[in-house]
Amino acid sequence: MIKKFLQKVFSKREKAAIVINQADLGTTSANVITAKTHKIDRTLISPSALKTCEGLQKAGFQAYIVGGAVRDLLMQYKPKDFDVATNATPEEVYKIFRRSRIIGKRFRLVHVMWGNETIEVSTFRGHHQNVGDAKTSDSGRIIRDNIFGTIEEDAVRRDFTANALYYDAATELVLDFHNGVADLKAKLLRMIGDPVTRYQEDPVRMLRAVRLSAKLGLKIEAKTEAPIRQLADLLQDVPPSRLFDEMLKLFLSGHAVESINALRAQHLHHGLLPLLDVVLEQPMGERFVMLALKNTDHRILNGKSSNPSFLFATLLWHEVLAAWQTYQQGNPPIPALHMAMNEVIDIQAEKMAIHNRFTSTMKEIWAMQPRFEQRSGKRPYALLTHPRYRAGYDFLLLRCQSGELPEDIGEWWTVFADASSESRTAMLLPDTGPKKRRKRPRKKASDAPATTTTSTPD
Repeated sequence: MIKKFLQKVFSKREKAAIVINQADLGTTSANVITAKTHKIDRTLISPSALKTCEGLQKAGFQAYIVGGAVRDLLMQYKPKDFDVATNATPEEVYKIFRRSRIIGKRFRLVHVMWGNETIEVSTFRGHHQNVGDAKTSDSGRIIRDNIFGTIEEDAVRRDFTANALYYDAATELVLDFHNGVADLKAKLLRMIGDPVTRYQEDPVRMLRAVRLSAKLGLKIEAKTEAPIRQLADLLQDVPPSRLFDEMLKLFLSGHAVESINALRAQHLHHGLLPLLDVVLEQPMGERFVMLALKNTDHRILNGKSSNPSFLFATLLWHEVLAAWQTYQQGNPPIPALHMAMNEVIDIQAEKMAIHNRFTSTMKEIWAMQPRFEQRSGKRPYALLTHPRYRAGYDFLLLRCQSGELPEDIGEWWTVFADASSESRTAMLLPDTGPKKRRKRPRKKASDAPATTTTSTPD
């Protein structure tokens, strides 16, 4: 009886939530697309996202899966992340979900945790120029924006028409406020509102346009594309942490090669990674970077993971090489390499904040490279036990494939790693380096010969 009673109570709440949402549709300006038309495969939707929407709706609030997840679902892709938009305030969301936390100062959001998955919940945004907790810079960039509004106002605040899409999991309806579905069918990426103003509000949108265009095969609409070259300098005003996060998404999208080509076409590659544009203009540097990007794309598109440390190590390697040559004038090779690594990391940190957990691994990969050229004595055995050996070895192979090192070095390490103990011994090269002088053990005072003293008469 208790079970039936609970089912009846929750059934009434679910119906009430659906009625609330359907009542809202009567006042909205959105195109309403039914499940029969949009044909979204619900098996591609995260159960955590569905539970988040359900929890908010049971509490009497509106809740929609929103943005890129809906866009990807309409294109029959499995979304990587799921965001939810609601009319509940962050504090109200926090009270509904036991495992949640309010984050952010620039945009206050709630992270709702379900096991290892996190669903990001945002409150519908109002116009940032309304009276309230909002602030813009002199260039027009939105520094803080915690003004809440309606779903229509929230849709206007979205960047591209393809991202202003809202999916109601309870009714399976898609709300399309700016003809985003039509643009997706036309393979077009269009900015909502005046592109110049929208780029000034958030310059990262220029990078996002390039990323989405490359990833989804969308053509950037002419008016959306036109101001990008002229406004590229606005990226200098973006906080390094945000720039790093966007670049990470761009290079780990599975379409990094297309992205780097699109960055070049829009003149956005200059200054994003300091001196990266110089690297790409050098024949060997460009070959090395493109091989690394193709390797990353191949892994991601085949469902494998890709380490950001490895990727950024490849992008900055030729800057390390150039600095290393400079520092070797007056310094031993290995200390000179460490000086070069620190300089390159410091230069890029001024523009893009690569996290310390990544830079430490990058330095380990770089520092291993000279050791791969030492194939005599006990050195190769010691290198095989290095915790980053595999990453360093993969990095070495890229150097060989690009023509930076002879291919036989990479082939030697490939065979050596899997060889038997006897075969490894036979593979070792003669030690041609200068032999170290053995230090003589210091004599103890007790081992010193006894001395006699004689007294002389006065």
